[in-house]
Amino acid sequence: MAKVSLKNVTKRFGTVVAINKLDLEAKDKDFLVLLGPSGCGKTTALRCIAGLETPEEGEIYIGDKLVNDLDPKERDVAMVFQSYALYPHMTVFNNLAFPLENMRVPKDEINRKVRQVAKLLEIEALLGRKPKQLSGGQQQRVALGRAIVREPKVFLMDEPLSNLDAKLRVYMRAELKKLQKELGVTTIYVTHDQVEAMTMGDKIAILKDGFLQQFDPPSKVYSHPSNVFVAGFVGSPPTNFFECVLREDAVLDAKEFKYPLPKDVAWQAAKAATSQEVILGVRPQDVQVYKDAKVKDGCCWADLYTTEPLGDVMILDLKVGEYLVKAVVSPDFKVEKIDKLWIKFPIDKIYLFDRKTGKKLI
Repeated sequence: MAKVSLKNVTKRFGTVVAINKLDLEAKDKDFLVLLGPSGCGKTTALRCIAGLETPEEGEIYIGDKLVNDLDPKERDVAMVFQSYALYPHMTVFNNLAFPLENMRVPKDEINRKVRQVAKLLEIEALLGRKPKQLSGGQQQRVALGRAIVREPKVFLMDEPLSNLDAKLRVYMRAELKKLQKELGVTTIYVTHDQVEAMTMGDKIAILKDGFLQQFDPPSKVYSHPSNVFVAGFVGSPPTNFFECVLREDAVLDAKEFKYPLPKDVAWQAAKAATSQEVILGVRPQDVQVYKDAKVKDGCCWADLYTTEPLGDVMILDLKVGEYLVKAVVSPDFKVEKIDKLWIKFPIDKIYLFDRKTGKKLI
């Protein structure tokens, strides 16, 4: 097995910079997720590792070997595509055997390896079928099997679960993560689904417009986002943001409400900021909602706009002036006859970002 390193990698398509000076490392046996919106450069980065695209700048290493000038077949990686890319005229057995046949593996060894992988993926009963006779989940397992049977140094996966229905996708997330740990193969996985990234990755690399925004374990990405983009992209519902002025008296003035800060926190933020203009962020799960006006210290009024019952929780959509604020509450929180509520942002749960740069201040 092997680690994968990208050092200062840049890839352009004409005047468009798809990835810009990208530095990443997936350690041996790691499950690294490349996360970001469409067009952020994550698939381009994966294709550069595979050798399907050639970067104009930078170096790509698999293990300790520089692979920039190696053909895809020489890099010892296996790629699983979004479309599965199975051969429709071949049986499952022949689809699994195909990469081994190209490697001129003896027939008895091919038979042994194919049946071993089929057993691992629980598709032994499907070996005689053709892809059109399989469900989406079964096709996905065959595509994985075709990658596994080669015993590569690295798995590269480009949104392999996106064509599955929601229930099967959740099931296959767990199966794929378990399988990767059993095989111990370094895996780089591309997705735009932040839930998928959080549940599967040992580390997450978040990309936007070709630039790396943050590279950390899932818990740190969620709890300590590096900038406004990461805070808004990771987490559901997304983070609430308020444009504020950080006054000299340690008060955040959002026009619609005032939020007092401890003096040491305000000093730390002011020291790091480029100006007094900042962005206050708070996750919906951290917004405290009250019906009782007696707890108004540090609170502000909010008008109930609508509710979104989800069974295990309820999301309140609240209006604070021009801001629509989302708050996650217990499903038994009764609001039918209440049109005004108090909301509070705990000081240890807020984020402050520089409005100009978007970078986290505290």
